[in-house]
Amino acid sequence: MTRQDLFEHIVATLNDAMFDDARWPDASALIDKACGAKGSLLAFGDQSATGNVEIFFARCFHRGEDRSEWQREYFRLYHPVDEHLARLRKLPDSRIVHIADLFSDVERKTSRTYNVGLRRFDTQNGLNVRLDGPRGSRIVWGIADPVDGDGWSASRVEMVRRVLPHLRQYVRVRSALVEAEAFGASVSELLDTTHAGLIQLGRCGRIVEANERARKLLCHRDGLFDEGGALRAAHAADDARLGDLLARALPPFGGQGVSGSMMVRRRSPLHGFALHVTPVANREADHRTRQVAAIVLIVNPMTGARIEPHVIQAVLGLSPSEAEIAVLLAEGRTLHQIARATGRSYNTVRAHLKKVFAKLEISRQFELAQVVLSLSSLSPERDSSRATTS
Repeated sequence: MTRQDLFEHIVATLNDAMFDDARWPDASALIDKACGAKGSLLAFGDQSATGNVEIFFARCFHRGEDRSEWQREYFRLYHPVDEHLARLRKLPDSRIVHIADLFSDVERKTSRTYNVGLRRFDTQNGLNVRLDGPRGSRIVWGIADPVDGDGWSASRVEMVRRVLPHLRQYVRVRSALVEAEAFGASVSELLDTTHAGLIQLGRCGRIVEANERARKLLCHRDGLFDEGGALRAAHAADDARLGDLLARALPPFGGQGVSGSMMVRRRSPLHGFALHVTPVANREADHRTRQVAAIVLIVNPMTGARIEPHVIQAVLGLSPSEAEIAVLLAEGRTLHQIARATGRSYNTVRAHLKKVFAKLEISRQFELAQVVLSLSSLSPERDSSRATTS
């Protein structure tokens, strides 16, 4: 296998891993092989207002073997006193550095993290990279020591550089699926998600199927629309970018597709939404998904008007808390996002939601969203005095 073949295999496996965690060990092993490294740690997190770092997920594998015990040991014993982390967090996006260069001369002699921890984890001679993640978050890729005495040759560093955008895309899509509560779903099951728009494309880029949220968005032609089965963007610059993403995801003659993302502007004066295009392998026997070659994930296509919770409360006979949760759900928030936004626990939000289901005699989040959205016209009009004149 040539290095180009190996790289294309990495991209294909990362595309699969975006939807299925079980594929990550294979992707990690291929990356280790291509980069000539013993292993790696991929972490994704954010820093809170208090300065504490929240790790959303972390993956430590060495040549496909799970080293989560090393990961737990590092976070327990070394992470609180690791001198190089502050410098790593300040690195420019995508800059590749030797981990030793992130420790001072004195620290390389005295640091327990550098001399004990990193040596134990085979990372003392490794590389570090920081990437900008979704919505200001950070992605950190720690690459373990080289497998041999050749060190970090120019060709190995170049392979690391080539992998970076695909690792970023893996985190983007995986995070979007988790927020939409659709991570781990099959190609056909993704159509049932209610928290994101989902469009299935065939090999020639034609729309095969779309879920209810995506169909409404296309019907209103607000940012995206369906032109004879082809997916188009309303804004000319966005349409050109979308065409490029689709061409890369669905190359001719069966070449390896590449995942990509963009922001889509809307016709109305609302925030745009993120769009992720990801090639998929045809592994499912279901006749409805056999022709699917790529998935378009549309994240947070917000509704046009703000729905007033007190209106929903009065009409549906809900409590203030139940009405608030119902409105946030209809606006496309996940249960985890609602919990964070309202200061409630996830279990409390779920308990309120079950009570709403019982009162309205429904059983699905999508049904509740439909009920709330159908009442949006009852919300009071915005203050006309704030309208602008031409």
